[in-house]
Amino acid sequence: MSHNQESQHTPPHFRRRWRSGGRRFFPFAIFFFLFLLIFIGGTAAILYWAFSEFSGVRNIWILVCGAPFAVVTLAVFTAFTLYTRFGQPLGEIFNAIDSVAEGNLSVRVSENKSDMFSELITRFNKMLEELERADQQRRNLTSDIAHELRTPLHIIQGNLEGVIDGVYEPTTEHINNTLDETKLLARLVNDLQTLSLAEAGQLPLHPTRFLLADLIQDLTTSFSSQAAYEGIDLQTTIADPNQEITADYDRLNQVLSNLISNALRHTSSGGKISLEAGSIVGGESSVRIKVTDTGVGIASDDLPFIFDRFWRGDKSRSGRVNSGLGLAIAKQLIHAHGGRIEVQSEVGKGTTFTIELPEQIS
Repeated sequence: MSHNQESQHTPPHFRRRWRSGGRRFFPFAIFFFLFLLIFIGGTAAILYWAFSEFSGVRNIWILVCGAPFAVVTLAVFTAFTLYTRFGQPLGEIFNAIDSVAEGNLSVRVSENKSDMFSELITRFNKMLEELERADQQRRNLTSDIAHELRTPLHIIQGNLEGVIDGVYEPTTEHINNTLDETKLLARLVNDLQTLSLAEAGQLPLHPTRFLLADLIQDLTTSFSSQAAYEGIDLQTTIADPNQEITADYDRLNQVLSNLISNALRHTSSGGKISLEAGSIVGGESSVRIKVTDTGVGIASDDLPFIFDRFWRGDKSRSGRVNSGLGLAIAKQLIHAHGGRIEVQSEVGKGTTFTIELPEQIS
């Protein structure tokens, strides 16, 4: 059988292991060669020193017999120390990398193996945790999208089949209900597209120079009627009426509208929502906007996930007013402006969203 035929019949995983074993053999061979050089050189140096310094035959033979033993002991101790401090931790990291390459993101490297690589191992494990979480989010995304699309599609299908079968009359009411569901689908698709472009850094922004007070005033005008109808006190505070900012007006309006809508949804009658805007004291040309409510608040266990796709405080997902993408889009839009958004909340006391933005997009 020829060499090519043998390689064709050799299992792929065996060939990979052979190549991996070959790669690991060369460092060992180099180490053994260096160890041999150290042994010979060390022995020669000690013998030279012995013959130069001592004239007694007894002392010479003691050194001749003891020199190799001393060199070997020193070399073994050095090799063991190097293996313990460098070889073993690096070996575990390499094994973890191989496991990740095979798709196993649950592997972790023990953090108590080496003080030398403790920071590297900690960051490596942190990276694996983030990769595992991102992979889990990716797996959940298909299920979440299917869940969000299923209900409006079933309603549209049911209404149309009912009209065709004569169960429903093609009245304006049924047509409007079907139209509302198509609008819900369109909004969900648009939100997904916006989120996808923002996460990829490809969402176009149209920055203009405007007064921050104008943005706050427009938001107040848009939501004052709804707040008054629900018995909620909507307050605004503008530190500097002449504060200007260069940003995408429509995108910021979208972010703040989403935050105020969420606040209205989770604040009962008699509550308060405040919208504050001003410069950051000591900041480098940046502004801060706060949306604070006295609503039901968010549980501490949920706070790390509220900016995830399709996250909802209502675990049953019974509400169909929002798509569950608003906060995820808000976070990406703020990041696209070079800013950041944070949240603080306490159950039963309320929630505060804080947005910090540079006065001008870089």
